[in-house]
Amino acid sequence: MDRIQAIPSLGMTASISTPYSRDLGDELRRLRESCTEFHGRAMAVQLGWDPSKVSDIELGKVRASEVDLVQYLATCGKDIYFANEFRSRYYNAFDLFFAQVPDDLRTLAMTEAMATKIISLDVMTVPGLVQVEDYIRELFVDSHIEAPEDIEKFVRARIERQAILKRPNRPECLFYVHELALQMRLGSASVREDQYLRLLFNAHILRIVPAHATAFRSPCVLYEFEKAPSVVYCETDMAKVFAQDKTAVARARRLFQRLDAVALDEEQSRSKLMEYISALREDSDVPGTDLA
Repeated sequence: MDRIQAIPSLGMTASISTPYSRDLGDELRRLRESCTEFHGRAMAVQLGWDPSKVSDIELGKVRASEVDLVQYLATCGKDIYFANEFRSRYYNAFDLFFAQVPDDLRTLAMTEAMATKIISLDVMTVPGLVQVEDYIRELFVDSHIEAPEDIEKFVRARIERQAILKRPNRPECLFYVHELALQMRLGSASVREDQYLRLLFNAHILRIVPAHATAFRSPCVLYEFEKAPSVVYCETDMAKVFAQDKTAVARARRLFQRLDAVALDEEQSRSKLMEYISALREDSDVPGTDLA
């Protein structure tokens, strides 16, 4: 007879919600809605729970016990193998530091969608939320890491994430872009020009970090929320790392205070972008675009 492998866990416990706990809580909600006919209160009645318990678990506010998870998933018609797989992910959902594989996009997309403020530093590339489609594609093609058949999926996913900047209640954003990212010869001159123009269009939320400021070596994003603790996010080719620890958040805030002191202001950033556009047009045969 199959058994769920035991991991120490007692009753449902109050915890500090994290991006991953909110992601997995939302996954439970989607399971309930797609696999049962129960709304939240009816699900609570079916399980013999207080209605607020279903809500708190689905919002990632509290850690469900091992028994609670099994009962919830069984009510959704899921078998023991599904329950074991979900539990293996849920076990670390409330950790203040956690890492994910790069192609796991749900937690990042949900974090961006919930944020009220996003401050980021990008060193070698343009920020993902203001990348043009061909630039995104060149990033994946040039890396030779992703399978060719998966590239279009990742391109579409990144473009879809950019929708948060078009919302009426969009987050307050500030993107620090190191000049090294502007100097990278990624793709054709036409692709680079389109990308510079996108940055110029978004110059009101963008500040250029001059090339001589070399102390900043890795990208970093600080997400702030209305009712949840702040989160620091760092990404490499091998992993996505989320940190909700107070020390990590404090370090990120010091980083952005330092960047505020050394980065070009809005008008200087516009002028710097115009320099790159002008130089590109002088050096290429790509027809120019009237910026006036």
